[in-house]
Amino acid sequence: MTRHVVVIGAGIVGISTAIWLRRAGVEVTVVDRGAPGTGTSHGNAGVLAACAMVPVTGPGLMKKAPGMLLDSDFPLFMRWTYLPKLLPWLRRYMSHANDADTKRIAQGLIPIVADTVEQHKSLCNGLGLGSWVNDSDYCFAYTDRSVFEGEAYTWAIRRDAGFVPEIIEGQDVRDYEPSLGDDITCMAILKNHGFIRSPGGYVQALARAFEDMGGTLREAEVKDFDLTGGTVTAVQTTQGTIPCDDVVLATGVWSKPMMQKLGLNIPLETERGYHIVFENATGGPARPIMLASGKFVATPMDQGVRCAGIVEFGGLDAGPSKAPLALLRRQAAKAFPNMKATNEIEWLGHRPAPSDSLPLIGQVGQSRVFTAFGHHHIGLTGGPKTGRLVAGLITGEQVNTDLAPYHPQRFS
Repeated sequence: MTRHVVVIGAGIVGISTAIWLRRAGVEVTVVDRGAPGTGTSHGNAGVLAACAMVPVTGPGLMKKAPGMLLDSDFPLFMRWTYLPKLLPWLRRYMSHANDADTKRIAQGLIPIVADTVEQHKSLCNGLGLGSWVNDSDYCFAYTDRSVFEGEAYTWAIRRDAGFVPEIIEGQDVRDYEPSLGDDITCMAILKNHGFIRSPGGYVQALARAFEDMGGTLREAEVKDFDLTGGTVTAVQTTQGTIPCDDVVLATGVWSKPMMQKLGLNIPLETERGYHIVFENATGGPARPIMLASGKFVATPMDQGVRCAGIVEFGGLDAGPSKAPLALLRRQAAKAFPNMKATNEIEWLGHRPAPSDSLPLIGQVGQSRVFTAFGHHHIGLTGGPKTGRLVAGLITGEQVNTDLAPYHPQRFS
């Protein structure tokens, strides 16, 4: 019988899980070494990307990747000294760059992302936080129609999932989004999406609501599990032992060493992501826009315009690189030539990337440790749905989603 659950991780996934558990009447303690919403949940593009079911590892990536790495204008970077450590994960990751695996992964991601706006609104229901969730279009900007058509494979998968874009060209693009530069002449617009104007602030507001519901937040680092007969009985932290009946592991890429304590070596890497906030910006976009040429998203936020994207492999320990930020700055200036800002804020964070691009959701054996991590690019998008699913597993509610694709022991 569940009486007390410890949730490790105070990002969007952990806090969502905690709120759904409190709604079920469960005593919950959330433990994180940092304040809520200050990690990866702070630094994303803020988009509730219902269409984000297509993995990066599409067919043909193996042939394209070397050229991408050598192209100074392509948003893929490698710290070459890290490559030997990365190789085992990279081999597994690239093995999925084929049609069958791409479609299989997409089918696995659809239940986590497709109803994201509804899930965020359900999470906020009754908490007085509904204003954080902004309904909007999500737009993909291209230099011309041929570039859009070059992504036909990706768009076909989205169409099969029910996401059919409206295509506008020429002057219609200017009328719809005047901030864009003249080189953008084609746009694919998806309705029924949304965004958060301050992802970190949103998670902090949810955490305060969780405390108001009777939940407990503790700032500490979790070091180990106490197991009796293979079942968790407590977690060991830098601030002492916390007895519990269940544990939810929702601490992103830092979940990997905790899984090793359960005897599981998860092929999970950090995909280092960057953003720049152009503070108090004028001349920026009115809604989230994915710039196809730079593979980054520009989103209007409370602080200004946030441009987020870039993929860099280089591990958890190295500091930020200059080249990714310089590229993001060049691409933003090109996309929004009239955008002006009073200041710029740079950020580097760590997306948790499993080798098969699917999150880990479920119980590890009969340990009463439940996983809720590995969301790669869809953490904010899929956080509330994941939290709802995991809370249902713990409390014995009916879960009307096939969780087999996310099984935490699938790599064994």
